Amino acid sequence: MTIDDAVLKVEGLTVYQSNYLALRDVSFELMSGTNTAIVGPNGAGKSTLVQAILDLIPHTSGTINIFGRPISRLGKLRHQIGYMPQNFIFDRSFPISVGELVSLGWVKTKKQNNRKIRNLLFPNFFKQDREKLAAVEQALQRTDALHLRNQAIGTLSGGQFKRVLLAYCLVMSRKLLILDEAFAGVDVQGTAEFYDLLNELKQQEGWTVLQVSHDIDMVNRHCDRVICLNQTIVCTGKPEIALSPQNLLATYGPSFSHYHHRH
Repeated sequence: MTIDDAVLKVEGLTVYQSNYLALRDVSFELMSGTNTAIVGPNGAGKSTLVQAILDLIPHTSGTINIFGRPISRLGKLRHQIGYMPQNFIFDRSFPISVGELVSLGWVKTKKQNNRKIRNLLFPNFFKQDREKLAAVEQALQRTDALHLRNQAIGTLSGGQFKRVLLAYCLVMSRKLLILDEAFAGVDVQGTAEFYDLLNELKQQEGWTVLQVSHDIDMVNRHCDRVICLNQTIVCTGKPEIALSPQNLLATYGPSFSHYHHRH
């Protein structure tokens, strides 16, 4: 895949939820290595779009291709997609540590499976476990969360938990990272630090990022492209174009200034 290839291509996507038209004729592409934000008012269909892209909900019409394949035929390429949901709902008393949670993102590749078979024949039984442990520790270290490794996930703050989820996405190689309001519940300073960390990791890993955000200022500072969405695409382009007062007014209506976060 070259820098000019479309990692994600959506064409004519329409989604009904019950009898409600959630998305209408949405089309766009994500090019390799870019950081694209979806912005729009509440109820605009932002999370619906993300869920449709991930094949979590059905779409009425249109096509979704990731890595050049229809979403329904991705197979093992799904492991190349990292996803951070807006709300990660779990029982806070569930006895799982940060390290155990992050390790769930480590998926065996075919090469690793072949190595496991060899390990059954030769006295090297614990190599896979050591590899997983090393990958988990490295992911936590790179997200400044290694000190949380043995902590129960139910004791984490909002900002800490976001870093752990990012480590979960980082524990194995990914090409596409999708974030649905990943900064919800994080204060202004924590959001700024998370954006800096995300951009640093994006450069190191070569990620293509698609994120839903309400923070217009952060999007303007950190994203390459913006999709203004209100059931259908109002405009797309570089932040300086897509986030113009005229386009924000067309996307949000007269209340668009309420979404502009002041520092």
